Amino acid sequence: MAQAILTVDESRLEAPHVGVLEDAWRRFRRSRSAIIGLTIIALLAVCAIFAPWLCGHRDPLAQNLAAATLPPSPLNPAGTDKLGRDIFTRLLYGARLSVEIGFTSVAIGLAIGTFIGLVAGYWGKAVDTTLMGAMDVMLAFPSILLAIAISAILDQRVSDVVKIFLAVGIVGIPVYARIARASVLQVKDMEYVEAAHAVGSTTARVLARYVLPNIFVPLVVQATLGVGTAELDSAGLSYLGLGIQPPTAEWGSMLNDARDYWLNAPWALLFPGLAISITVLGFNLLGDGLRDALDPKSA
Repeated sequence: MAQAILTVDESRLEAPHVGVLEDAWRRFRRSRSAIIGLTIIALLAVCAIFAPWLCGHRDPLAQNLAAATLPPSPLNPAGTDKLGRDIFTRLLYGARLSVEIGFTSVAIGLAIGTFIGLVAGYWGKAVDTTLMGAMDVMLAFPSILLAIAISAILDQRVSDVVKIFLAVGIVGIPVYARIARASVLQVKDMEYVEAAHAVGSTTARVLARYVLPNIFVPLVVQATLGVGTAELDSAGLSYLGLGIQPPTAEWGSMLNDARDYWLNAPWALLFPGLAISITVLGFNLLGDGLRDALDPKSA
């Protein structure tokens, strides 16, 4: 009997330990939609990085009026636009700018919004009321209208790319601020936070080392979902003529350019629209998968 008990105990000691990240990855892999989203984003990254090689080193700005509005063919897989530019080449190079806009604008909104949420949730009272009141005012406007207003204010002051970064990034600030504030309100009264104060840790150290790491998961999930929203907002601004200006290859500006002749060349409108839709779908699926994987309550 003693030997049997000893054997059981040893087997328990030798059992592999499943860490938090391993457990999250296991749940993530079980989600088919999450894997599809990750695959889409990986393909987008490959297209952006290897664009020159995938398009045979074609110039996305090169014009050939003799080959204008040609339908898709082996030579031009997505057809040509009204200036004879290869749409497939412009889509590949546009992926670079779209990815840059999505991640940079989300980084701006995430950084500023998290800081505001930390301050508002931790100090509360008048600070909380003032900061969250400002966030509520921003949320009262539709995101695209607020982005248009910011873009109009910045017009002629900064470059087109920086203008898109700031306009789309500022629009996302209230979302991250409210998520951070709600999470801070749940965490700030925990025992480990009070213990950190008891041993003399400064407020900045408590926020950086004990509060922020414990509110990071919902922010990361929202940031992943926010990239898709940022892509839509940037494309909308470019479509309205307030974002990236021609002849730069960018999906929203390609849509804006194609609306004048889409009846004669529908592929000039179809392929950029599909690129935007598939990219947004990929980030949404990836965000949903991360949320389920990082949620400790999920099965």
